[in-house]
Amino acid sequence: MDSHNELVNTVVERIRDFHERKVPFKIYHGSTNSTRDAGFQRDKIVDTSKLDRVLKVDTTAKTALVEPNVGMDRLVEETGKCGLVPEVVMEFPGITAGGGFVGMAGESSSFRYGFFNQTANWIEVVLANGELVKASPTENQDLFRGASGSFGTLGVLTLLEIRLVERRRFVEVTYDPVSSIPEAVAKIEDCRANKEVEYVDAILYSANSGVIVTGRQTDGATGLRKQGFLKSTDPWFYLHAKKILKKNKEKPTKELVPIEDYLFRYDRGAFWTGEYAFKWFVTPFNRITRWALDHFMHTRVMYHALHKSGHSKQYIIQDLAIPVSRVQDFIQYVDDSFGIYPLWLCPLREDGKYAASPNGGKDSILETNEHLLNVGVWGPGPTKYPEFVEKNREMESKVREFGGVKWLYAQAFYTEEEFWSIYDRQAYDELRAKYHASNLPTVYSKTNAPLVEPVPDPSTWRGWLRHKTFGVWPISGVYGVVSTVLSKEYLLKK
Repeated sequence: MDSHNELVNTVVERIRDFHERKVPFKIYHGSTNSTRDAGFQRDKIVDTSKLDRVLKVDTTAKTALVEPNVGMDRLVEETGKCGLVPEVVMEFPGITAGGGFVGMAGESSSFRYGFFNQTANWIEVVLANGELVKASPTENQDLFRGASGSFGTLGVLTLLEIRLVERRRFVEVTYDPVSSIPEAVAKIEDCRANKEVEYVDAILYSANSGVIVTGRQTDGATGLRKQGFLKSTDPWFYLHAKKILKKNKEKPTKELVPIEDYLFRYDRGAFWTGEYAFKWFVTPFNRITRWALDHFMHTRVMYHALHKSGHSKQYIIQDLAIPVSRVQDFIQYVDDSFGIYPLWLCPLREDGKYAASPNGGKDSILETNEHLLNVGVWGPGPTKYPEFVEKNREMESKVREFGGVKWLYAQAFYTEEEFWSIYDRQAYDELRAKYHASNLPTVYSKTNAPLVEPVPDPSTWRGWLRHKTFGVWPISGVYGVVSTVLSKEYLLKK
């Protein structure tokens, strides 16, 4: 803990300096799993990138002390040495514990345990005035609750204690075919009541073809075929599931997957969005090319390329929590308006106050206990920015119409008035004032994309070159790939 305390003291001193000079700052983690455009000025950041260790695993209490910049792969590795695993593990290895908490991340065990922030017992936070405090359900409760979904706008998270469960070597995975949206939703709901099911999500390949994927941990003495997903020679998960579905559309198929391979099954190809990169570069999409380009198809690298290429302005990347009773209507809308498939479905534990950020919202979904289903919509959008914004805003409007909320890790396209008509600005501002955070960027300013496309400064040679060339295929994509090779500090402005 001595080393941890030294690093935290450095953060405290940095924040106190900003506070005394009344300078707003951002938190720099060294990487991101957000699809929003990000840029950090070196003289206006608090660097927490070195807070990246698992400090302690308590096998009796089944808890882990985790610094915020610990990636999911490192967290699973360290807790696994003690025969334990976090209750909720986000699907990309590079998603951090701190990011999962302040961003309210969830995954296929969230129907049972809730979002990642709901698996924390307490957190350590440096407030915006440099004060170091602890928050939990019994101590500074409003800060503990408010920090979830705050995206770092209430202070700097420096430590978490998270809950763990027993870990086994494998996950017995069941692929259950479905032929309609109502059937998919019904089977997912049935899984909630099945105590043997530890993990559940679904992939819809079309409105009449999909697969429900359930899992339970096992030590492997089942005689089932074993399948991995992390090696370059392994199949991408969604393609493997599709192949199973093609072979057997009538009854479930089971197999054994090593637990790490299951937890990070979507890393290679970032679910299925990696396929779009092959199409962009007019490259054959087959087993050989996926193997040859495997290094570039892991999410840590793909996020780097996404930010440097500017392609986040051309792809619809949205996760929406929709009440189960309206999921069919929403998917039909996506089908009619976007035609994007596959779609990802992930059931969430009902808890209205945790269904939106910051500090809950004001719409009816937050006042009911109806089950929520996350719908992941990821695919190509209009290439012209005004049309891109319009389509995203249309989807956001539909989400509200259907009583849902969206995850703010992705780009949001609300006006400020629209944003605060959804979320409780009064409660948020009161909390920021109480904890000295009023001078920090707001969650709206951090999460909302510009409604008018920013134009590079033509007075600099870099800005002029970017303005003249980035609309020309395939320059932006090539630039993004080259940047992944040449630079690690891709979020810091040069």
